[in-house]
Amino acid sequence: METMANWKFSMSSEIEIRLGCFFDAFAVVAHCEILSPRRALTASKVAGWFTNLAIIALNPLSVRLMFPVLPVGMALPASERQWGVTQPRGSPTLIEVVIGVIIPDLSIYLQHVLHHAVPALWRLHMVHHADLDYDMTTGLRIHPIEIVLSMGIKLMTVAALGAPAQAVLIFEAALNATFMLNHSNIRIPESVDRVLRLFVVTPDVHRVHHSVTIRETNSNYGFNFPWWDRLLGTYKDQPDKGHEGMTIGLSQFRDHKRLSLPSLLILPFVGDPGGVPINRH
Repeated sequence: METMANWKFSMSSEIEIRLGCFFDAFAVVAHCEILSPRRALTASKVAGWFTNLAIIALNPLSVRLMFPVLPVGMALPASERQWGVTQPRGSPTLIEVVIGVIIPDLSIYLQHVLHHAVPALWRLHMVHHADLDYDMTTGLRIHPIEIVLSMGIKLMTVAALGAPAQAVLIFEAALNATFMLNHSNIRIPESVDRVLRLFVVTPDVHRVHHSVTIRETNSNYGFNFPWWDRLLGTYKDQPDKGHEGMTIGLSQFRDHKRLSLPSLLILPFVGDPGGVPINRH
């Protein structure tokens, strides 16, 4: 009973910590976007934020309905039952915590590549790419079905790895913040960006991934760490037309009026997938 009580408390703590990191990151990144924008937006910021935030509001509901156990909630019973290939025997060491942060990030990278390689998964993922602007809320614009699939993969990764709960919580909190940062419309000095992109995915790195040019869309898949793209040959340093000259979004969806919330929810089932899927041809 004591163990179960601690488990419930930890899941509650996970939600509180993730929400705290989310709102803190949201406030900081939103402020920076206003002070130093990288690109001019093509539509009203209010309209874009309304649609994107409405989608993210649906996602916690879908995840909680499908998966009442969140990643830290999975890590705790996995630790008790000693599941996973890296399961620590006793208190986790620093190396085990680092592994528990890095490997889930690699799994997110591989999952992202699959969403560009498998046509059925791309149909879900193109809701994210159909945004005609690129700002912090683009990172939140994910179809509820894709969120459910992603959570399932994340839970399986946590169970198979046997990562310490501390590592999973660090990863989840960091992902909340970096997802908004690397999708943000913030101008970072080039000299600073050159250093930062050695360690984290900066907005200028990930913005290339949202180019309307297909060979650029199929690059720069990383979220937290930039190493996977460099190691696995999917890294592109800069867009061919530069960050101010590049076109954001997908070529088959160019009308803001046809990208409302109801339209985005049915887009995977009725929309043209275009030529993005890696194995389409």
